[in-house]
Amino acid sequence: MSIQIARIESWLVDIPTIRPHKLSMATMGCQTLTIVKMTDSDGAVGWGEATTIGGLSYGPESPEGIKSAIDTYLAPAVCGKRFDGPASLAATMNLPVKGNTFAKSALETALLDLQGKRLGVPVSTLLGGAISPSLPVLWTLASGDTQRDIEEGKRLLAEGRHQAFKLKIGAKTLAEDLRHTQAIKEGLGDGVSIRVDVNQAWDAVTAVRGMAALQAIGIDLVEQPVALWDRAALVSLSQRFVLPVLADEAVADAHDGYALAAAGFTGAYALKIAKAGGPAQALKLAHVAQAAGIALYGGTMLEGTLGTVASLHAWSTLPLSWGTEMFGPLLLKDDIIANPPVFRDGQVTLPEGPGLGITLDDDKFRFYQRK
Repeated sequence: MSIQIARIESWLVDIPTIRPHKLSMATMGCQTLTIVKMTDSDGAVGWGEATTIGGLSYGPESPEGIKSAIDTYLAPAVCGKRFDGPASLAATMNLPVKGNTFAKSALETALLDLQGKRLGVPVSTLLGGAISPSLPVLWTLASGDTQRDIEEGKRLLAEGRHQAFKLKIGAKTLAEDLRHTQAIKEGLGDGVSIRVDVNQAWDAVTAVRGMAALQAIGIDLVEQPVALWDRAALVSLSQRFVLPVLADEAVADAHDGYALAAAGFTGAYALKIAKAGGPAQALKLAHVAQAAGIALYGGTMLEGTLGTVASLHAWSTLPLSWGTEMFGPLLLKDDIIANPPVFRDGQVTLPEGPGLGITLDDDKFRFYQRK
């Protein structure tokens, strides 16, 4: 269905986290969402979100930069034009604006939401059709304190909300990280799947030592142990160990996925709509991975509900060997969405209804907007 974009508006929304969330490059106490509203020539509305982690400490796009790119460059490039879907939108955005995939992802999400509402179908249908209405979702233990992480994990297991966990390591020495990981693995029990995310903190030599130790501990998956540019080390680690390696920052789009697979990588790819440029663009990477026999994992930039649901619509069309980590809304103290998805029994359920299937809470949206 052809959509003519009449107006694009954007806001920065700051929501505190339920606890400090410690990564190798930053500790988060608040998450900033860049929210986009797309209005078509008939007055219909679609919503999108672009969210990154820790400002510029994670990557080259900050919330403020994302909003500036949308307002100054992308909105003028697309307003007044007509689009049949994400392919034509992406082609138009890529002409005047290089990179800035987070900003582009918000606009692609808004167009899909708008188009789905106009057609009366969910975004997942526009992307190929959902295989399942619910997806497995893990929780990240990242308070920075071992005993607190164990207690948090046990509580969530008892509640039945999650059955698998990821640990954020890499900010401390290798010995400290290994003690922390082993204590949590033993504390939560052998039947619980534990993965770790190093967030690019190790060099190649440290990664070999770390992978060997983590394999002996019984960890199930190691995410991005080395820098995103060190593809040779990433490929070598994936071939050297039985313990699978998950490539995250090293694979932003389909071109990255092809290059890593062609180099001999044998692990899994973390899909993220923000780093690819939108839900439809992320699926291009997924299809490259499937052709190469590489497993898939539904990744998050710790988005709020809007960005999380956009990702879930895309992930629902795929076989995800490693599940997802779409827990972003649960890390936030509040929500600007009136009907958030349900997290239960280690699963998250895809919202029903046309478009993204969610409705904004106008009062909370206004309350958390950055003034």
